[in-house]
Amino acid sequence: MTIEKIRKTFPHIKTNRIYFNHAAIGPLSIPVKEKLNEYLEERSSGSIENFGMLLEAASTAKKRLSGLLGAKKNRIAWTENVSAGLNILAQGLKWKPGDRIILNDLEFPSNVYPFMNLKEQGVEIDIAKSCDGKVDVEDYEKLITPKTKLISISAVQFLSGYRADIKALGELCRSKGIVFCVDAIQATGVIKIDVEEMNIDFLAGGSHKWLMALQGLGYIYITPELMERISQKYVGWLSVKNEWDLLDYKLDLKETASRYHLGTNSVIGIFALAKSLELFESFGIENIERRILENTHYFIDKLSSEGYNPVLDQTEIKNLAGITTIQIDDAESIHKKLAERNIDSAVREGKIRFAPHFYNTKEEIDKVIEILNEVTKK
Repeated sequence: MTIEKIRKTFPHIKTNRIYFNHAAIGPLSIPVKEKLNEYLEERSSGSIENFGMLLEAASTAKKRLSGLLGAKKNRIAWTENVSAGLNILAQGLKWKPGDRIILNDLEFPSNVYPFMNLKEQGVEIDIAKSCDGKVDVEDYEKLITPKTKLISISAVQFLSGYRADIKALGELCRSKGIVFCVDAIQATGVIKIDVEEMNIDFLAGGSHKWLMALQGLGYIYITPELMERISQKYVGWLSVKNEWDLLDYKLDLKETASRYHLGTNSVIGIFALAKSLELFESFGIENIERRILENTHYFIDKLSSEGYNPVLDQTEIKNLAGITTIQIDDAESIHKKLAERNIDSAVREGKIRFAPHFYNTKEEIDKVIEILNEVTKK
């Protein structure tokens, strides 16, 4: 599919709305909306009990998601959100008093609180300090001790947009026998991820941001080796191998990641994700990443030339991934004025965050900067 055809699938574009807020929540395309309507029609006046449709949609969604992650399909499980996924890891590992976890000071709370909650078990948290919106491998390496058991990091930081060197950090963790966990909600559908090449042991993400599906559906990836180390705290009827032998109560957990499916998942979320990922698959993640990086570089260069102060102004291409954040006075007021002019952005920590996707254009970036100049009276 061409960008022109893809843009026609998003109704908000026809209203001259410039949507640069995919790091918060993504818009629904016409094909996704039509798939949801098809599902609702089936549930209201069709077969109603449409379990076959669900099985097909779930299989398709996992297959397409596994392609974005470089993962085997059976290593992916559905969750409600990133926090739920990370709690599977945090509460499942066996901890000893004095065990340590390394995080950083730029993380969204979803990637902090599940691990802080382990302090009552004697687990200590070490915080890698960022500099100018960046956290490097060296910042983690110098904090590693023989007691370090886990490192967790966002592949792309929600505020600065900094893209970590996941492969290098994964290699470091593997060499030290440290569990490597990645929050990928700001990365999946933006950049190419290969969980095996990057030595990722556990990954969590969600479907409502860059993947442009619905809230309430997340996912995890877990290696077979790590799964064997986890004590599963919650189980349900879908966790076991004999799930349809309803009165044969054998707590024999599945060998795939779907052992973490306790019961009914977000059915409507799965339908939406399966359809949305069709768009990503048709365009290709390599092409998506290329366009996003081109847009990001163009945006940062234009902002800098106009006298704005992007957080990652001088960052090399390997550290960019879609989010462009600027430090600006009176961010809330500027944000509201942009919204009044049909431009969607976000305010985070007193800064304005823009997050254009692959279907956005350089012409839209030019328009955003033009209006930004007007509302800031530059």
